[in-house]
Amino acid sequence: MLIQTAIEQKLLSKFDPEFLEVVNESHLHNVPQGSESHFKVVIVTPAFNGLRLIQRHRAVNAELAEELAEKIHALALHTYTPSEWHEYYADKTPISPRCYGGSQTANNDKASV
Repeated sequence: MLIQTAIEQKLLSKFDPEFLEVVNESHLHNVPQGSESHFKVVIVTPAFNGLRLIQRHRAVNAELAEELAEKIHALALHTYTPSEWHEYYADKTPISPRCYGGSQTANNDKASV
């Protein structure tokens, strides 16, 4: 099974989101073609009502523990309640931060990412 599909299935099952977008951003980084190592997840669910940001991220990370331990190098999480999503973000999906790789730093903008 593709990693992206596994992420989608697990998050759909666990959180019953109103909106879920799982984007394989590996092609934006210095990895072999066809890689599934860098992902962005945008998830909007009532399950996040009353939870702080760190609690939301921990809940998603717990659900994806196997993938994070073995397969995923980077996971950008954008977690929202339905009211936050509709008020601030519904018309503009958040952009993930740049990845500078294991040996590169943010100060080295000439490096390929």
